[in-house]
Amino acid sequence: MPFLVRSLLTILLLALPLTARAKDDLVIGITQYPASLHPNMDSMMAKTYVMAMALRPLTTFDAKWQLICMLCERLPSFDNGLAKRAPLAAGKSGVALTYTLRADAFWGDGVPVSTDDVLFTWEAGRHPQSGVANAELYQRILNIEVKDAKTFTVHLDRLTFDYNALNDFQLLPAHIERPRFAAAPAEYRNRTAYDQDSTNPGLYNGPYRISAVSLGSHLILEPNPHWRGTKPAFKRVVIRTVENTAALEAQLLSGGVDMIAGELGLPLEQAVALDKRADPRFRVLFKSGLAYEHLDINLSSPIMADKRVRQALLYGLDRQGLSRQLFDGRQPVADSSVNPLDTVHADDTPHYSYDPAKAARLLDEAGWIQTGAVRRNAKGEALSVELMTTAGNRSRELLSQVIQGQWRKLGIDTRLKTEPARVFFGETVTKRRFAHLALFAWISSPESVPRSTLHSSQIPAAANNWTGQNYAGYADARMDALLDAIEIELEAPKRTELWRRLQHLYAEELPALPLFFRADASILPRQLQGLAPTGHQNPSTLWIENWRWQP
Repeated sequence: MPFLVRSLLTILLLALPLTARAKDDLVIGITQYPASLHPNMDSMMAKTYVMAMALRPLTTFDAKWQLICMLCERLPSFDNGLAKRAPLAAGKSGVALTYTLRADAFWGDGVPVSTDDVLFTWEAGRHPQSGVANAELYQRILNIEVKDAKTFTVHLDRLTFDYNALNDFQLLPAHIERPRFAAAPAEYRNRTAYDQDSTNPGLYNGPYRISAVSLGSHLILEPNPHWRGTKPAFKRVVIRTVENTAALEAQLLSGGVDMIAGELGLPLEQAVALDKRADPRFRVLFKSGLAYEHLDINLSSPIMADKRVRQALLYGLDRQGLSRQLFDGRQPVADSSVNPLDTVHADDTPHYSYDPAKAARLLDEAGWIQTGAVRRNAKGEALSVELMTTAGNRSRELLSQVIQGQWRKLGIDTRLKTEPARVFFGETVTKRRFAHLALFAWISSPESVPRSTLHSSQIPAAANNWTGQNYAGYADARMDALLDAIEIELEAPKRTELWRRLQHLYAEELPALPLFFRADASILPRQLQGLAPTGHQNPSTLWIENWRWQP
């Protein structure tokens, strides 16, 4: 072969990978490591984000906030005949919903996803000692009627406005999990295969499966060979946990991670600063959504049980100023847990403006009198509260310090404490071990009834194996009645009025201290296409098979 031809061929061969090469590995940076990988235990976005690549829910909300089937073939409705009213005793009405699992749904070991998995998931979920986060969903199911290996009818004890949304019914592989559960239901949450045998391919039915776990550091996912949907583009997805957000940004800039998840990445102000630097390697997608940053309150504390103290704490915060100072004004102040983006938001919800004089009067009325630099009660005890949050989140740590300074002006001694997220969410918050205040965010779906966080039946305790998410221990018959009524009100205008009353009661009683509605920022390489932030609790990774790398 002539030297010139050989040289040209060599040049072409060398150039080809540079122009057409696909990227094999995608490294995603997040700020928290999951406390558990079990889809129905605990409530932590880190777990949700990771498992969305490996498991498919029965139903979910998409990026356009529309309810869709994922693991089922067709969404039941009264129009298509797959939903039917079911009369119950005492004149009440339930509903029967018929779902058919996708014919091409398989677990990662080749076992078909079947109605046996449906039955086991219900069996485990409704057991009073299983410790699942949303046990009430499973307890509402009166019966599951199996038609065949793929089709089943769920009989629910009430007809709700969102009757066909079984988003939290996350199927478990019966052939793997049933023996572990049957051996000791009360110990199941500590012996599930998702945490003891995490790389077992049979645990996963999504486009990826978890192939390696380094506790507290990273997880590796590889394509599920039995996935029959759109073929995912990456041979490996690495989820790397970097709890310190400054270190996470440094990893991005140095190439240690390819992208930072919007659902669980840089605080807004840090992302804004990065965006202003206009690094040509990255694009920043800002997404306002249903994330509610707040201070959860432990109402078992005598200090926090006094509503006047809770109201004083909120009047003593300049939240509008904090939003301008810390978040470039992009995170609106919250008056309740219901976001203005949601259709049921009430514009006339009472608002707590910054009013330190009013805060001082309320504290006086509550018996906390200014004595020197601090307030004390009749026993001479100082007004001292502990504020906990996740370690390494620069935004929350800074926010905590500013809150501490503003409350100090009122004579309140605020002690700050941080913990790694997997401890904070896996133990401290879940088991109500925080003394007074816990700073974190709830992320919800459109018109999501906050029953699990506000209903008195959802208070976690040792007796129920820490089931439920009412970490405040809030119990109010008026709130319970509103939550019950909202769910079964099928007429939208009447339901909107009930929602309005709920928001007003929330603002009056303050079972939590509202701070902001969060905007999230996804930091993406310019070559990554197909990622669509959702703005709600169902993360973008539910559609990871559509992500593509465009060199």
